[in-house]
Amino acid sequence: MDQNTKSLLKNKQIIFSVIISIIITTLVVGSGVYFWQKSVSNKEKENAIQDLRKEYQQQVIKLQNEIENLKKSSEERISPLEAQKIIEDETIEVILAIKNKDMDKLSTFINPDKGVRFSPYSHVNIDNDLIFTADQIKNISKDEIKHTCGIYDGSGLPIELTFEDYFKKFVYDQDFANAKEIGYNQILGKGNMINNEFEVYPNSIIVEYYFPGFDPNYEGMDWESLRLVYEEKDNTWYLTGIVHDQWTI
Repeated sequence: MDQNTKSLLKNKQIIFSVIISIIITTLVVGSGVYFWQKSVSNKEKENAIQDLRKEYQQQVIKLQNEIENLKKSSEERISPLEAQKIIEDETIEVILAIKNKDMDKLSTFINPDKGVRFSPYSHVNIDNDLIFTADQIKNISKDEIKHTCGIYDGSGLPIELTFEDYFKKFVYDQDFANAKEIGYNQILGKGNMINNEFEVYPNSIIVEYYFPGFDPNYEGMDWESLRLVYEEKDNTWYLTGIVHDQWTI
């Protein structure tokens, strides 16, 4: 099976998962209403059901939009084979620069206009994720300021770390240069968090360095990925995003 076919199947699986989510949401809401109806008045029932119906409709619309975005993104995306041809040599240099913490080298690949955005999870937050220019990256090891870098999955507490600590936890916490699998413009690691990378970075090439898991007892739930996002400017592909991903609650 070639990579294009695999990519198509993965997208179908994502769409199927979203549809299943809609069905599950329907069942949960329906059962919740059924058991709750026994303990409230008719007026309260009517108002609450209307509120639930509105909330559910909003969720359905959101999920339907996600399906459409996935379809559109898949159709417009550079194929995995073509993406690999374009970026493979460059991304080998980039991942080695990250592994070796060679910030001078890494800075030469960074988008001169946009800088590089660091995202701790697959849902890229364009308002809160940290962005550094190439010049800032060159001297980033001297940065001892604690930055607010989003929120921790599960607890919702703010991620407040120096860049050095952020790098250890949300960039190179595994030996991604020797990852088990590498994906070009196809998402390998999938959790329950909505992945909006191709929406935030349209027409990009995303290279994913993926470990399917480490401890067999976790049955793959301890998977981790590092994704490097490249965007084209003046016929040159620059690093625009570094996204860490793992199983989320």
